[in-house]
Amino acid sequence: MNEATTMGAGALLSIAAGAVLLLLLLIIRFRLHAFLGLLLVSIFTALATQIPFDKIVPTLLGGFGTTLAAVALLVGLGAMIGRLLEITGGAQVLADTLINKFGEHRAPFALGVASLLFGFPIFFDAGLIVMLPIIFSVAKRFGGSTLKYALPAAGAFAAMHALVPPHPGPVAAAELLGANIGLLVIVGTVIALPTWYFGAYLFGLWAGKRYDLKLPASFLTDVPRDINVTPPAFSLVLTILLMPLVLIFLDTGLNTLTVMGAVDGGSSWVQFLRMLGKTPVALLITVLFALIAFSGRHSRQHLEKVCEGALGPICSIILVTGAGGMFGGVLRTSGIGDALAATLSDTGMPVILAAFVISAALRVAQGSATVALTTTAALVAPMVAATPGLSEFDLCFIVVAIAGGATVLSHVNDSGFWLVSRFLEMDEKTTLKTWTVMETLLGSIAFLLAVIGSLIL
Repeated sequence: MNEATTMGAGALLSIAAGAVLLLLLLIIRFRLHAFLGLLLVSIFTALATQIPFDKIVPTLLGGFGTTLAAVALLVGLGAMIGRLLEITGGAQVLADTLINKFGEHRAPFALGVASLLFGFPIFFDAGLIVMLPIIFSVAKRFGGSTLKYALPAAGAFAAMHALVPPHPGPVAAAELLGANIGLLVIVGTVIALPTWYFGAYLFGLWAGKRYDLKLPASFLTDVPRDINVTPPAFSLVLTILLMPLVLIFLDTGLNTLTVMGAVDGGSSWVQFLRMLGKTPVALLITVLFALIAFSGRHSRQHLEKVCEGALGPICSIILVTGAGGMFGGVLRTSGIGDALAATLSDTGMPVILAAFVISAALRVAQGSATVALTTTAALVAPMVAATPGLSEFDLCFIVVAIAGGATVLSHVNDSGFWLVSRFLEMDEKTTLKTWTVMETLLGSIAFLLAVIGSLIL
């Protein structure tokens, strides 16, 4: 347990549940802005869990700053790429091409398939931010709830990010448990596809009929366009979209090869290529490429205004997302995750079930999927080592079970919850009914498929 408090797991869990309920009450019932609500409840939670007074503000700033460090550059640069594609007509070109290939009625399926492909090397938040202009362009063209188009795409990124290497979560879990990375790529992909189809695509179609979500006002805000400028070629748009994917794969792919022992992770050339593949650097390179590519069609002054216009609407998104990370950081500092995991690890459950339950409990308690995944892998590693007869497939299925648990029940202590809520301009109640349910479906379906796979193979 964290040294900041000596409270028991039961008391900490009660405080965490009370904090979540208080936050929902402040935001939904009393209409307090989410940023203020998260800040207020974070302070109350720190006091209730007996974090020392002199550590409360550093804890708040630490959780807020860590989340902003991961989100702010990414969201800002991703928004610029998206806005450039939107204003220059590139998003519409890509949307038209997708629809011509798949047909109008299969537009959500087309967006989901494209996101599955893009989601192999690129992280969830980066991929979603770059894809949003295409999603919104398709939604604007065909009408209906934005959820019908957004959830299949968001679910595709979420499934790939949780289940398939070279994403850091499954790679870290595989390394801790001794699972074969190459086999995990196959197993994770095979499980991710039906998980996405049932948990994100079909659910997205249902949610789109049930909840009429309008297009975000920030997307409908127009920027003066240059006159008589033809839309960019499909090949250029595709190049701009693929560029961050290829660059990011330099980092994730080389990291996977390093874990496998195929390359020397300490060599200069590997470190340089991995630096180019870090998400902020990859997105910066892509923004600069897009500006150069569009400079022949649009004036520099116009492109500057486009980039400036991209940053204004995302200020609230960044602050609320950072505050969500701050709330999760307070819960982690309180020690609730450690206490809960210690309690659950001694229950005598089968390894694959214990892996899912512990991971899900940690996810619900402190919000971060990455923390839940890596902590659970470390906790169950001794259980895995002590269990005789586990095959290479069994180890992969245990990793999938951990990833499934780390995916379920994304709620108000998860910065990703606020990222999706604010980008789609959804209220918190609708986000809980759609995004949270979809994440829970994805995690649960992946776990059930892992259990079935472990029984068959």
